[in-house]
Amino acid sequence: MSINTKNPTHRRILIAEDNREMRNTILHLVENDYEVVGTVGDGRALIDAAAELEPEIGVFDISMPIVNGIEAAIQIRKQGSQMKIVFLTVNEDTDFIDAAFDAGASGYVVKRQMASDLLTAIHEALEGRTFISSCCPLPDDFVPRN
Repeated sequence: MSINTKNPTHRRILIAEDNREMRNTILHLVENDYEVVGTVGDGRALIDAAAELEPEIGVFDISMPIVNGIEAAIQIRKQGSQMKIVFLTVNEDTDFIDAAFDAGASGYVVKRQMASDLLTAIHEALEGRTFISSCCPLPDDFVPRN
């Protein structure tokens, strides 16, 4: 796990992504607006870091080793965390969207739209709203949280 505390006045964010280059890209996108309290590369480390670091928001990849992002989110919720969660993924299928929101997500961003959508999704989540990348089909029974 990597920890960074260079922006102590910003809201605390945790990044979970197994691809190092993608993790660094996410870090560079958010580091001016948020205090990145940690970066992790697998779901087990994510669960541990969420409990230890108590971030306000997390950006989670779905497909990670050891424990996937959705299962990690479920376990984090069971631990009592109120952290807002934005999933960042290549998956555009409604089954993944349903599973993400069932696990407690506030946002769902497709990686190919990361540059335009990620900061908006994080902001919306912190404001108590939901965000889904526009390229994603909405599940039939999806009701956004407001």
